Amino acid sequence: MFAAGRAGLNKAGHDSYGVGESDRTGESGRAGKSDQNRNAAVRAIALAMVTVCALMVASPCRRALAFDLEDVAEKARKLAAEPFQDPTGKIPRWLLDMSYDQWRDIRFRPDRSLWRDRGLPFEVQFFHPGLYYDRTVVINEVDALGVHPLQFSPGQFDYGSNDFASRVPQDLGYAGFRIHYPLNKPDYSDEIMVFLGASYFRALGKNDVFGLSARGLAIDTAAASGEEFPYFREFWLVRPTKNATDIAIYALLDSPSMTGAYRFVVYPGQQTVVDVDMKVFVRKNVTKLGIAPLTSMFFYGENTTQCFDNYRPEVHDSDGLLLFADTGEWMWRPFDNPETLQVHSFQMTNPRGFGMLQRDRDFASYQDLETQQEKRPSAWIAPKGQWGPGRVELVEIPTHKDIHDNVVAYWIPEAQPPAGEPISYAYKMSWYGDDATRPPAGRAVATRREHASDGHGNRFVVDFQGKQLEKLAADEVLRAVVSVVGGDDKGHIVGQYVIKIPATGGWRLGFQVETTSKEPVELRAYLDKAGSALTETWSYTMVP
Repeated sequence: MFAAGRAGLNKAGHDSYGVGESDRTGESGRAGKSDQNRNAAVRAIALAMVTVCALMVASPCRRALAFDLEDVAEKARKLAAEPFQDPTGKIPRWLLDMSYDQWRDIRFRPDRSLWRDRGLPFEVQFFHPGLYYDRTVVINEVDALGVHPLQFSPGQFDYGSNDFASRVPQDLGYAGFRIHYPLNKPDYSDEIMVFLGASYFRALGKNDVFGLSARGLAIDTAAASGEEFPYFREFWLVRPTKNATDIAIYALLDSPSMTGAYRFVVYPGQQTVVDVDMKVFVRKNVTKLGIAPLTSMFFYGENTTQCFDNYRPEVHDSDGLLLFADTGEWMWRPFDNPETLQVHSFQMTNPRGFGMLQRDRDFASYQDLETQQEKRPSAWIAPKGQWGPGRVELVEIPTHKDIHDNVVAYWIPEAQPPAGEPISYAYKMSWYGDDATRPPAGRAVATRREHASDGHGNRFVVDFQGKQLEKLAADEVLRAVVSVVGGDDKGHIVGQYVIKIPATGGWRLGFQVETTSKEPVELRAYLDKAGSALTETWSYTMVP
Protein backbone atom coordinates (compact mmCIF):
# COMPACT_ATOMS: atom_id res chain seq x y z
CA MET A 1 0.00 0.00 0.00
CA PHE A 2 2.78 2.45 0.88
CA ALA A 3 4.58 1.57 -2.36
CA ALA A 4 1.40 2.19 -4.28
CA GLY A 5 0.98 5.55 -2.59
CA ARG A 6 4.47 6.64 -3.73
CA ALA A 7 4.01 5.67 -7.37
CA GLY A 8 1.42 8.23 -8.44
CA LEU A 9 0.43 8.68 -12.12
CA ASN A 10 2.46 8.03 -15.27
CA LYS A 11 2.65 10.47 -18.18
CA ALA A 12 -0.32 8.94 -19.94
CA GLY A 13 -2.48 9.46 -16.93
CA HIS A 14 -2.77 5.77 -16.15
CA ASP A 15 -2.16 4.44 -12.66
CA SER A 16 1.34 2.93 -12.40
CA TYR A 17 1.62 1.24 -9.03
CA GLY A 18 4.15 -1.49 -9.97
CA VAL A 19 1.45 -3.65 -11.57
CA GLY A 20 2.47 -4.82 -15.07
CA GLU A 21 0.20 -4.45 -18.07
CA SER A 22 0.11 -8.24 -18.50
CA ASP A 23 -1.08 -8.60 -14.91
CA ARG A 24 -3.92 -6.16 -15.48
CA THR A 25 -5.10 -7.89 -18.65
CA GLY A 26 -4.70 -11.39 -17.22
CA GLU A 27 -2.19 -12.11 -20.07
CA SER A 28 -4.87 -12.98 -22.62
CA GLY A 29 -7.05 -14.66 -20.01
CA ARG A 30 -4.46 -17.17 -18.72
CA ALA A 31 -4.21 -15.64 -15.21
CA GLY A 32 -5.72 -17.79 -12.46
CA LYS A 33 -8.61 -16.78 -10.27
CA SER A 34 -6.32 -15.99 -7.32
CA ASP A 35 -4.26 -13.73 -9.55
CA GLN A 36 -7.42 -12.00 -10.71
CA ASN A 37 -8.53 -11.43 -7.11
CA ARG A 38 -5.09 -10.15 -6.15
CA ASN A 39 -5.02 -7.81 -9.13
CA ALA A 40 -8.53 -6.57 -8.36
CA ALA A 41 -7.47 -5.75 -4.82
CA VAL A 42 -4.40 -3.89 -6.04
CA ARG A 43 -6.52 -1.95 -8.52
CA ALA A 44 -8.96 -1.01 -5.75
CA ILE A 45 -6.11 0.27 -3.61
CA ALA A 46 -4.69 2.16 -6.57
CA LEU A 47 -8.06 3.74 -7.35
CA ALA A 48 -8.51 4.77 -3.71
CA MET A 49 -5.07 6.39 -3.62
CA VAL A 50 -5.72 8.25 -6.89
CA THR A 51 -9.02 9.52 -5.47
CA VAL A 52 -7.33 10.74 -2.27
CA CYS A 53 -4.58 12.50 -4.25
CA ALA A 54 -7.16 14.13 -6.53
CA LEU A 55 -9.16 15.39 -3.58
CA MET A 56 -6.06 16.84 -1.94
CA VAL A 57 -5.08 18.67 -5.11
CA ALA A 58 -8.64 19.94 -5.71
CA SER A 59 -9.09 21.15 -2.15
CA PRO A 60 -6.06 23.19 -1.00
CA CYS A 61 -7.48 23.73 2.49
CA ARG A 62 -7.13 20.00 3.21
CA ARG A 63 -3.38 20.13 2.71
CA ALA A 64 -3.13 23.58 4.29
CA LEU A 65 -4.34 22.07 7.54
CA ALA A 66 -0.96 20.36 7.74
CA PHE A 67 0.42 23.83 8.54
CA ASP A 68 -1.00 25.23 11.76
CA LEU A 69 -0.32 27.39 14.79
CA GLU A 70 1.98 24.82 16.35
CA ASP A 71 4.34 25.10 13.39
CA VAL A 72 4.71 28.82 14.04
CA ALA A 73 4.82 28.28 17.81
CA GLU A 74 7.79 25.96 17.42
CA LYS A 75 9.61 28.69 15.48
CA ALA A 76 8.73 31.21 18.20
CA ARG A 77 9.94 28.86 20.94
CA LYS A 78 13.31 28.38 19.26
CA LEU A 79 13.59 32.09 18.53
CA ALA A 80 12.98 32.93 22.20
CA ALA A 81 16.00 30.83 23.17
CA GLU A 82 18.25 32.95 20.95
CA PRO A 83 19.45 36.54 21.47
CA PHE A 84 17.27 39.16 19.80
CA GLN A 85 18.61 40.44 16.48
CA ASP A 86 17.48 43.89 15.40
CA PRO A 87 16.27 43.67 11.78
CA THR A 88 16.69 47.37 11.04
CA GLY A 89 19.56 48.72 8.96
CA LYS A 90 18.88 46.65 5.83
CA ILE A 91 16.82 49.26 3.96
CA PRO A 92 18.89 51.78 1.96
CA ARG A 93 19.00 55.13 3.76
CA TRP A 94 17.77 57.01 0.69
CA LEU A 95 14.50 55.03 0.82
CA LEU A 96 13.97 55.98 4.45
CA ASP A 97 14.69 59.64 3.72
CA MET A 98 11.94 59.96 1.09
CA SER A 99 8.97 62.23 1.75
CA TYR A 100 5.50 61.01 2.61
CA ASP A 101 4.22 62.03 -0.83
CA GLN A 102 7.03 60.08 -2.50
CA TRP A 103 6.20 56.95 -0.51
CA ARG A 104 2.48 57.27 -1.28
CA ASP A 105 3.32 57.57 -4.97
CA ILE A 106 4.67 54.00 -4.90
CA ARG A 107 1.70 51.76 -5.65
CA PHE A 108 1.41 48.02 -6.02
CA ARG A 109 0.18 47.03 -9.47
CA PRO A 110 -3.31 45.49 -9.02
CA ASP A 111 -2.79 43.07 -11.89
CA ARG A 112 0.09 41.52 -9.91
CA SER A 113 -2.12 40.80 -6.88
CA LEU A 114 -1.62 37.39 -5.33
CA TRP A 115 -4.39 34.95 -6.48
CA ARG A 116 -5.95 37.37 -8.98
CA ASP A 117 -5.02 35.05 -11.85
CA ARG A 118 -6.78 32.18 -10.05
CA GLY A 119 -10.11 33.99 -9.73
CA LEU A 120 -10.26 33.52 -5.96
CA PRO A 121 -12.52 35.68 -3.74
CA PHE A 122 -9.51 37.02 -1.81
CA GLU A 123 -6.51 38.88 -3.24
CA VAL A 124 -3.36 40.20 -1.58
CA GLN A 125 -1.31 43.29 -2.45
CA PHE A 126 1.99 44.33 -0.88
CA PHE A 127 3.59 47.46 0.57
CA HIS A 128 6.96 48.86 -0.41
CA PRO A 129 9.56 49.58 2.31
CA GLY A 130 10.63 53.16 2.93
CA LEU A 131 9.86 56.28 4.98
CA TYR A 132 8.56 54.97 8.37
CA TYR A 133 8.82 51.31 7.37
CA ASP A 134 12.47 50.53 8.01
CA ARG A 135 12.32 46.72 8.04
CA THR A 136 11.05 44.03 5.71
CA VAL A 137 8.97 40.99 6.53
CA VAL A 138 9.11 37.48 5.10
CA ILE A 139 5.80 36.51 3.47
CA ASN A 140 4.93 32.95 2.48
CA GLU A 141 2.02 31.32 0.70
CA VAL A 142 0.62 28.03 2.00
CA ASP A 143 -1.09 25.89 -0.63
CA ALA A 144 -1.80 22.24 -1.39
CA LEU A 145 1.86 21.58 -2.13
CA GLY A 146 3.33 23.23 0.96
CA VAL A 147 4.92 26.55 1.95
CA HIS A 148 6.36 28.90 -0.70
CA PRO A 149 8.20 32.20 -0.01
CA LEU A 150 6.82 35.09 -2.04
CA GLN A 151 9.52 36.98 -3.93
CA PHE A 152 9.74 40.76 -4.05
CA SER A 153 10.30 42.49 -7.39
CA PRO A 154 10.39 46.22 -8.21
CA GLY A 155 8.37 45.31 -11.30
CA GLN A 156 5.37 44.65 -9.04
CA PHE A 157 5.19 48.37 -8.21
CA ASP A 158 4.33 51.56 -10.06
CA TYR A 159 6.73 54.22 -8.78
CA GLY A 160 4.68 57.11 -10.14
CA SER A 161 6.65 60.35 -10.52
CA ASN A 162 9.58 59.01 -8.47
CA ASP A 163 12.84 58.67 -10.41
CA PHE A 164 14.52 56.02 -8.24
CA ALA A 165 12.86 52.81 -9.48
CA SER A 166 16.07 51.58 -11.11
CA ARG A 167 17.95 51.93 -7.79
CA VAL A 168 15.61 49.69 -5.80
CA PRO A 169 17.36 46.40 -4.87
CA GLN A 170 15.85 43.41 -6.66
CA ASP A 171 15.65 41.43 -3.40
CA LEU A 172 14.54 44.28 -1.14
CA GLY A 173 11.47 42.58 0.36
CA TYR A 174 8.02 43.77 1.43
CA ALA A 175 7.05 46.07 4.29
CA GLY A 176 3.61 44.47 4.74
CA PHE A 177 0.45 43.52 2.89
CA ARG A 178 -3.25 44.17 2.54
CA ILE A 179 -6.14 41.80 1.87
CA HIS A 180 -8.87 42.56 -0.67
CA TYR A 181 -12.36 41.06 -0.84
CA PRO A 182 -15.69 42.11 -2.48
CA LEU A 183 -17.12 43.48 0.77
CA ASN A 184 -19.37 46.31 -0.43
CA LYS A 185 -19.98 45.35 -4.08
CA PRO A 186 -19.83 41.90 -5.69
CA ASP A 187 -17.79 43.21 -8.64
CA TYR A 188 -15.11 45.13 -6.70
CA SER A 189 -12.49 43.87 -4.25
CA ASP A 190 -12.30 46.27 -1.30
CA GLU A 191 -9.29 46.64 0.93
CA ILE A 192 -10.52 44.94 4.13
CA MET A 193 -7.43 44.32 6.26
CA VAL A 194 -3.86 45.65 6.48
CA PHE A 195 -0.73 44.40 8.24
CA LEU A 196 1.90 47.15 8.17
CA GLY A 197 4.46 48.42 10.67
CA ALA A 198 5.63 46.67 13.86
CA SER A 199 2.75 44.40 14.95
CA TYR A 200 0.02 46.79 13.80
CA PHE A 201 -3.01 45.66 11.83
CA ARG A 202 -6.46 47.03 11.11
CA ALA A 203 -9.67 45.93 9.44
CA LEU A 204 -13.02 47.20 8.17
CA GLY A 205 -16.65 46.25 8.36
CA LYS A 206 -19.05 46.99 5.53
CA ASN A 207 -19.14 50.69 4.47
CA ASP A 208 -16.43 51.64 6.99
CA VAL A 209 -13.22 53.59 6.33
CA PHE A 210 -9.94 52.86 8.10
CA GLY A 211 -9.43 54.35 11.54
CA LEU A 212 -8.15 52.72 14.70
CA SER A 213 -5.56 49.91 14.74
CA ALA A 214 -4.85 46.78 16.72
CA ARG A 215 -1.46 45.33 17.70
CA GLY A 216 -0.08 41.90 18.42
CA LEU A 217 1.18 42.90 21.87
CA ALA A 218 1.75 46.00 24.00
CA ILE A 219 4.88 45.86 26.14
CA ASP A 220 5.59 48.36 28.93
CA THR A 221 3.22 51.01 27.54
CA ALA A 222 3.44 54.21 29.61
CA ALA A 223 6.11 52.58 31.82
CA ALA A 224 9.09 54.55 33.07
CA SER A 225 11.43 52.15 31.27
CA GLY A 226 9.95 53.11 27.90
CA GLU A 227 7.68 51.15 25.58
CA GLU A 228 8.89 48.20 23.54
CA PHE A 229 7.30 47.61 20.13
CA PRO A 230 7.26 43.98 18.96
CA TYR A 231 7.00 43.32 15.25
CA PHE A 232 5.69 40.59 12.98
CA ARG A 233 8.77 39.31 11.17
CA GLU A 234 7.19 36.55 9.08
CA PHE A 235 3.73 35.74 7.69
CA TRP A 236 2.06 32.72 6.13
CA LEU A 237 -0.98 33.35 3.89
CA VAL A 238 -3.16 30.28 3.39
CA ARG A 239 -4.52 30.12 -0.15
CA PRO A 240 -8.34 30.21 0.04
CA THR A 241 -10.66 27.98 -1.97
CA LYS A 242 -12.82 29.16 -4.88
CA ASN A 243 -15.88 29.75 -2.71
CA ALA A 244 -14.09 30.76 0.51
CA THR A 245 -15.71 33.31 2.79
CA ASP A 246 -12.77 33.45 5.18
CA ILE A 247 -8.99 33.54 5.00
CA ALA A 248 -6.32 32.35 7.45
CA ILE A 249 -3.08 34.19 8.20
CA TYR A 250 -0.25 33.09 10.48
CA ALA A 251 2.38 35.42 11.92
CA LEU A 252 5.64 35.15 13.87
CA LEU A 253 6.24 37.95 16.39
CA ASP A 254 9.63 39.04 17.72
CA SER A 255 11.03 41.64 20.13
CA PRO A 256 13.84 41.96 22.70
CA SER A 257 11.51 40.56 25.39
CA MET A 258 8.98 38.36 23.57
CA THR A 259 8.38 36.05 20.67
CA GLY A 260 4.97 34.80 19.61
CA ALA A 261 2.89 32.73 17.21
CA TYR A 262 -0.44 34.08 15.90
CA ARG A 263 -3.30 32.76 13.82
CA PHE A 264 -5.82 35.20 12.34
CA VAL A 265 -8.94 33.85 10.62
CA VAL A 266 -10.76 36.71 8.90
CA TYR A 267 -14.50 36.65 8.09
CA PRO A 268 -15.44 39.79 6.09
CA GLY A 269 -18.98 41.09 6.46
CA GLN A 270 -21.25 43.76 7.89
CA GLN A 271 -19.10 43.20 10.93
CA THR A 272 -15.73 41.82 9.89
CA VAL A 273 -14.79 39.22 12.47
CA VAL A 274 -11.20 38.13 13.16
CA ASP A 275 -10.59 35.06 15.31
CA VAL A 276 -7.20 35.42 17.00
CA ASP A 277 -5.20 32.63 18.63
CA MET A 278 -1.82 33.48 20.11
CA LYS A 279 0.98 31.76 21.97
CA VAL A 280 3.70 34.01 23.41
CA PHE A 281 7.15 33.04 24.70
CA VAL A 282 9.00 35.27 27.19
CA ARG A 283 12.66 36.05 26.55
CA LYS A 284 12.94 38.26 29.60
CA ASN A 285 10.54 39.63 32.19
CA VAL A 286 8.64 42.81 31.42
CA THR A 287 6.95 45.38 33.64
CA LYS A 288 3.62 45.28 31.84
CA LEU A 289 2.30 42.86 29.23
CA GLY A 290 -0.75 44.13 27.29
CA ILE A 291 -2.97 41.55 25.56
CA ALA A 292 -5.20 42.45 22.56
CA PRO A 293 -4.12 46.11 22.41
CA LEU A 294 -6.11 48.71 20.49
CA THR A 295 -4.83 52.16 19.60
CA SER A 296 -6.59 55.20 18.15
CA MET A 297 -6.62 58.98 17.82
CA PHE A 298 -8.64 61.41 19.94
CA PHE A 299 -7.80 65.08 19.34
CA TYR A 300 -10.87 66.76 20.79
CA GLY A 301 -14.61 66.23 21.29
CA GLU A 302 -17.63 67.67 23.12
CA ASN A 303 -16.03 67.08 26.51
CA THR A 304 -12.64 68.66 25.71
CA THR A 305 -11.98 71.83 27.67
CA GLN A 306 -8.85 72.75 25.70
CA CYS A 307 -9.36 75.09 22.75
CA PHE A 308 -8.02 74.23 19.28
CA ASP A 309 -8.09 76.54 16.26
CA ASN A 310 -9.97 74.23 13.88
CA TYR A 311 -13.17 74.52 11.84
CA ARG A 312 -14.28 70.96 12.70
CA PRO A 313 -16.55 70.55 15.76
CA GLU A 314 -14.86 67.25 16.73
CA VAL A 315 -11.76 65.37 15.57
CA HIS A 316 -11.30 61.73 16.56
CA ASP A 317 -11.18 58.19 15.17
CA SER A 318 -12.68 56.79 18.39
CA ASP A 319 -14.56 58.59 21.13
CA GLY A 320 -14.60 56.11 24.02
CA LEU A 321 -13.80 52.80 25.67
CA LEU A 322 -16.62 50.29 26.30
CA LEU A 323 -16.21 47.57 28.94
CA PHE A 324 -18.32 44.49 29.68
CA ALA A 325 -17.54 42.91 33.05
CA ASP A 326 -18.25 39.36 34.19
CA THR A 327 -20.78 40.85 36.62
CA GLY A 328 -22.92 41.85 33.65
CA GLU A 329 -22.20 45.57 34.02
CA TRP A 330 -21.47 47.66 30.92
CA MET A 331 -19.27 50.73 31.40
CA TRP A 332 -18.56 53.61 29.00
CA ARG A 333 -15.48 55.84 29.37
CA PRO A 334 -15.39 58.86 26.99
CA PHE A 335 -11.88 59.70 25.76
CA ASP A 336 -10.14 62.98 26.43
CA ASN A 337 -6.98 64.73 25.26
CA PRO A 338 -5.45 65.56 28.63
CA GLU A 339 -2.77 68.12 29.36
CA THR A 340 -0.63 65.44 31.04
CA LEU A 341 -0.31 61.68 30.54
CA GLN A 342 -3.22 59.79 32.10
CA VAL A 343 -3.35 56.04 32.87
CA HIS A 344 -6.64 54.50 34.04
CA SER A 345 -7.24 50.93 35.25
CA PHE A 346 -10.47 48.93 35.35
CA GLN A 347 -10.09 45.83 37.50
CA MET A 348 -12.14 42.73 36.67
CA THR A 349 -12.01 38.95 36.47
CA ASN A 350 -12.76 37.04 33.27
CA PRO A 351 -13.82 40.07 31.20
CA ARG A 352 -16.60 39.49 28.71
CA GLY A 353 -15.32 42.18 26.38
CA PHE A 354 -13.80 45.59 25.82
CA GLY A 355 -13.33 47.83 22.82
CA MET A 356 -12.72 51.25 21.34
CA LEU A 357 -15.80 52.70 19.69
CA GLN A 358 -16.60 55.54 17.35
CA ARG A 359 -20.03 56.01 18.85
CA ASP A 360 -20.87 59.39 17.30
CA ARG A 361 -21.81 58.66 13.65
CA ASP A 362 -23.31 62.02 12.68
CA PHE A 363 -21.50 63.90 9.89
CA ALA A 364 -22.53 67.18 11.53
CA SER A 365 -20.24 66.35 14.46
CA TYR A 366 -17.14 66.31 12.21
CA GLN A 367 -17.83 68.31 9.02
CA ASP A 368 -14.86 66.64 7.34
CA LEU A 369 -15.49 65.57 3.75
CA GLU A 370 -12.07 63.98 3.34
CA THR A 371 -11.47 61.88 6.46
CA GLN A 372 -15.14 60.83 6.97
CA GLN A 373 -14.61 60.24 10.67
CA GLU A 374 -18.28 59.34 11.12
CA LYS A 375 -17.45 56.14 9.17
CA ARG A 376 -14.45 55.06 11.25
CA PRO A 377 -14.90 51.51 12.60
CA SER A 378 -15.27 50.42 16.18
CA ALA A 379 -13.30 47.38 17.37
CA TRP A 380 -14.54 44.95 20.03
CA ILE A 381 -12.49 42.27 21.81
CA ALA A 382 -14.45 39.23 23.07
CA PRO A 383 -12.19 36.88 25.07
CA LYS A 384 -12.45 33.15 24.51
CA GLY A 385 -12.12 31.02 27.63
CA GLN A 386 -11.28 32.30 31.09
CA TRP A 387 -8.74 35.13 31.21
CA GLY A 388 -8.74 35.22 35.00
CA PRO A 389 -8.10 38.30 37.14
CA GLY A 390 -6.49 41.41 35.73
CA ARG A 391 -7.36 44.83 34.41
CA VAL A 392 -8.13 46.77 31.28
CA GLU A 393 -5.75 49.70 31.13
CA LEU A 394 -6.47 52.90 29.22
CA VAL A 395 -3.64 55.30 28.36
CA GLU A 396 -4.41 58.85 27.16
CA ILE A 397 -1.42 60.76 25.77
CA PRO A 398 -1.50 64.55 25.25
CA THR A 399 -1.26 65.68 21.63
CA HIS A 400 -1.52 68.95 19.72
CA LYS A 401 -1.94 67.31 16.32
CA ASP A 402 -4.51 64.91 14.90
CA ILE A 403 -1.85 62.79 13.17
CA HIS A 404 -0.92 60.91 16.35
CA ASP A 405 -2.52 57.80 17.82
CA ASN A 406 -2.72 58.92 21.42
CA VAL A 407 -5.16 56.54 23.13
CA VAL A 408 -4.30 52.91 23.87
CA ALA A 409 -6.23 50.14 25.67
CA TYR A 410 -5.33 46.51 26.44
CA TRP A 411 -5.79 43.69 28.95
CA ILE A 412 -3.12 43.14 31.61
CA PRO A 413 -3.22 39.75 33.39
CA GLU A 414 -2.73 39.96 37.13
CA ALA A 415 0.10 37.40 37.02
CA GLN A 416 2.80 38.42 34.57
CA PRO A 417 4.43 35.35 32.94
CA PRO A 418 7.99 34.48 33.99
CA ALA A 419 10.75 34.15 31.42
CA GLY A 420 10.87 30.83 29.61
CA GLU A 421 7.18 29.96 30.02
CA PRO A 422 4.65 30.23 27.16
CA ILE A 423 1.23 31.83 27.57
CA SER A 424 -1.80 31.41 25.30
CA TYR A 425 -4.81 33.63 24.66
CA ALA A 426 -7.69 33.48 22.20
CA TYR A 427 -10.24 36.17 21.36
CA LYS A 428 -12.67 37.32 18.71
CA MET A 429 -12.33 40.79 17.25
CA SER A 430 -15.30 42.53 15.61
CA TRP A 431 -14.76 45.57 13.37
CA TYR A 432 -18.02 47.40 12.69
CA GLY A 433 -19.85 50.66 12.23
CA ASP A 434 -22.50 50.35 14.92
CA ASP A 435 -24.08 47.60 17.02
CA ALA A 436 -27.19 48.12 19.11
CA THR A 437 -26.30 45.10 21.26
CA ARG A 438 -23.14 46.73 22.62
CA PRO A 439 -24.60 47.57 25.05
CA PRO A 440 -28.18 46.26 24.75
CA ALA A 441 -29.57 48.95 27.09
CA GLY A 442 -29.30 52.74 27.00
CA ARG A 443 -25.94 54.28 26.14
CA ALA A 444 -24.19 57.58 26.79
CA VAL A 445 -24.02 59.34 23.42
CA ALA A 446 -22.59 62.73 24.44
CA THR A 447 -20.55 64.09 27.32
CA ARG A 448 -20.17 67.85 27.80
CA ARG A 449 -18.18 69.57 30.50
CA GLU A 450 -17.51 73.12 31.63
CA HIS A 451 -15.87 74.82 34.58
CA ALA A 452 -18.47 75.90 37.13
CA SER A 453 -19.10 79.64 37.16
CA ASP A 454 -18.70 79.76 40.93
CA GLY A 455 -15.20 78.32 40.61
CA HIS A 456 -16.04 75.12 42.50
CA GLY A 457 -15.51 72.09 40.32
CA ASN A 458 -17.13 71.27 36.99
CA ARG A 459 -20.58 70.98 35.46
CA PHE A 460 -21.40 67.90 33.39
CA VAL A 461 -24.18 67.22 30.91
CA VAL A 462 -24.47 63.58 29.80
CA ASP A 463 -27.00 62.51 27.15
CA PHE A 464 -28.32 58.94 27.08
CA GLN A 465 -30.01 57.26 24.12
CA GLY A 466 -31.71 53.88 23.58
CA LYS A 467 -34.93 52.30 22.35
CA GLN A 468 -36.27 51.68 25.86
CA LEU A 469 -35.48 55.25 26.89
CA GLU A 470 -37.21 56.67 23.81
CA LYS A 471 -40.44 54.85 24.73
CA LEU A 472 -40.63 56.56 28.13
CA ALA A 473 -42.91 59.57 28.42
CA ALA A 474 -41.46 62.91 29.49
CA ASP A 475 -43.40 62.79 32.77
CA GLU A 476 -41.81 59.44 33.78
CA VAL A 477 -39.68 59.67 36.89
CA LEU A 478 -36.10 58.56 36.24
CA ARG A 479 -33.38 58.63 38.86
CA ALA A 480 -29.72 59.28 38.20
CA VAL A 481 -27.30 57.30 40.34
CA VAL A 482 -24.21 59.54 40.41
CA SER A 483 -21.23 58.87 42.64
CA VAL A 484 -17.72 60.02 43.31
CA VAL A 485 -15.35 57.07 43.63
CA GLY A 486 -13.64 57.34 47.00
CA GLY A 487 -16.51 59.14 48.75
CA ASP A 488 -17.12 62.69 49.93
CA ASP A 489 -13.45 63.23 50.73
CA LYS A 490 -12.86 63.41 46.99
CA GLY A 491 -15.86 65.58 46.12
CA HIS A 492 -19.65 65.73 46.17
CA ILE A 493 -22.50 66.07 43.68
CA VAL A 494 -24.84 69.09 43.62
CA GLY A 495 -27.54 70.42 41.32
CA GLN A 496 -28.48 67.05 39.86
CA TYR A 497 -31.38 66.67 37.38
CA VAL A 498 -32.74 64.24 34.74
CA ILE A 499 -34.93 65.46 31.87
CA LYS A 500 -36.35 64.16 28.57
CA ILE A 501 -34.78 65.54 25.35
CA PRO A 502 -37.70 66.23 22.97
CA ALA A 503 -35.48 66.52 19.90
CA THR A 504 -33.97 63.04 20.21
CA GLY A 505 -36.23 61.08 22.56
CA GLY A 506 -33.26 60.46 24.81
CA TRP A 507 -32.65 61.70 28.36
CA ARG A 508 -30.22 64.23 29.77
CA LEU A 509 -28.42 64.03 33.07
CA GLY A 510 -26.94 67.23 34.48
CA PHE A 511 -24.93 67.70 37.67
CA GLN A 512 -22.08 69.63 39.23
CA VAL A 513 -19.07 68.16 41.01
CA GLU A 514 -17.63 70.30 43.79
CA THR A 515 -14.14 69.52 44.96
CA THR A 516 -11.22 71.32 46.54
CA SER A 517 -8.78 68.54 45.67
CA LYS A 518 -6.05 69.00 43.09
CA GLU A 519 -6.09 65.27 42.39
CA PRO A 520 -8.13 63.62 39.61
CA VAL A 521 -11.66 62.64 40.63
CA GLU A 522 -13.34 59.45 39.37
CA LEU A 523 -17.05 59.75 38.58
CA ARG A 524 -19.74 57.14 37.85
CA ALA A 525 -23.36 57.61 36.72
CA TYR A 526 -26.30 55.69 35.26
CA LEU A 527 -30.06 56.13 34.88
CA ASP A 528 -32.43 54.05 36.97
CA LYS A 529 -36.17 53.50 37.15
CA ALA A 530 -37.73 51.90 40.20
CA GLY A 531 -34.49 50.19 41.14
CA SER A 532 -33.75 48.83 37.64
CA ALA A 533 -30.79 50.19 35.67
CA LEU A 534 -31.81 51.51 32.25
CA THR A 535 -28.37 52.39 30.93
CA GLU A 536 -24.71 51.48 30.94
CA THR A 537 -22.51 53.07 33.60
CA TRP A 538 -20.91 56.31 32.47
CA SER A 539 -17.38 56.71 33.82
CA TYR A 540 -15.17 59.79 33.77
CA THR A 541 -11.96 61.10 35.30
CA MET A 542 -12.23 64.80 36.12
CA VAL A 543 -8.79 66.36 36.16
CA PRO A 544 -8.99 69.76 37.97
